[in-house]
Amino acid sequence: MNVLTVNDLHLDYGSGASANAILKGVSMHLQRGEVVALLGPSGSGKTTLLRAVAGLESPKAGTIDIGERRVFEGAKGGRTLELPAEERNLGLVFQSYALWPHKTVFDNVAYGLKLRKIAAREIKEKVNEVLAQLGLGHLGERFPHQLSGGQQQRVAIARALVYNPPVILLDEPLSNLDAKLREEARAFLRELIVRLGLSALMVTHDQAEAMAISDRILLLNNGKIEQQGTPQSMYEAPDTLFTAEFMGSNNRLPAQVVQRNGSGGARLQVGGRELNATARGLGEGQDASALIRVEEVRIGRSPVANGIELPLLTSMYLGDRWECLFKSGDAHLRAYSKHRLDPGQYWLEMPAEKLWVF
Repeated sequence: MNVLTVNDLHLDYGSGASANAILKGVSMHLQRGEVVALLGPSGSGKTTLLRAVAGLESPKAGTIDIGERRVFEGAKGGRTLELPAEERNLGLVFQSYALWPHKTVFDNVAYGLKLRKIAAREIKEKVNEVLAQLGLGHLGERFPHQLSGGQQQRVAIARALVYNPPVILLDEPLSNLDAKLREEARAFLRELIVRLGLSALMVTHDQAEAMAISDRILLLNNGKIEQQGTPQSMYEAPDTLFTAEFMGSNNRLPAQVVQRNGSGGARLQVGGRELNATARGLGEGQDASALIRVEEVRIGRSPVANGIELPLLTSMYLGDRWECLFKSGDAHLRAYSKHRLDPGQYWLEMPAEKLWVF
């Protein structure tokens, strides 16, 4: 069952000839117990879509349904229905957490219940329950400035969950944390979502974060959905060059398609050598972009059939591996090695099924 359905949503800033289209007919859904990540570069429309669902932005056309209840319906020429944010009963976690600095943890979490005029005894039970679920039960009397960044994030999540909303909206929930804490918070957030069976729509620009936390990813590009699917399908089977580049750390090589076969294979001219690759909708003789994930390039000293020979330019130590840069003229490739490499020439093998051409 869908707990959220968006259909053909359009949203512009401005009017008339100066209108700037932000959402250009976006349709998506969120099922009960599912986590969907809105992923994309700055300006792609992901935050605007989240804010439109929350009732904080006014679309021009389309529909938004929460469960079986329509909260927005509009057509060109004027809106016919638009429920305000406070009537949509959605949990929202802001990027900045937006905690009241003069209120305790308990009072921050209880604030939404007090606005709904819930009885004091019930408020106490609900707040204590959600604080315990998030490991904050001992911090109820502290103020936000007495908490770590990770604890403040949990308070913001507790405030969004306390009245049991059908959908929780997360706007870059981990962006204010440092790198180490971000990894820990990412694991905590995924565990919490699974344990409580939450339905969540999350905005992020970090593809690793989207893959780790979500069940499904919607990749937005210039106000439209470029591709959607499971994290694994998005990473391993991108439909477009934009998706392939956004979803990983890549090498991109100028190439020319020499030959195609009916099974999706292609023969490419790359760096003076012909290589086998996996084609993605190109004809023979057409200039193309060949792309391979950095982790898929294999480094060796002996000649290989599906690879090119390049000198090692430099290496960078990353802790668990070395990132090596090979370059000669316009041809350059990055690859990972478990050990530091000596200077010299190396053969860089690129398996045909992992070398994509767009």
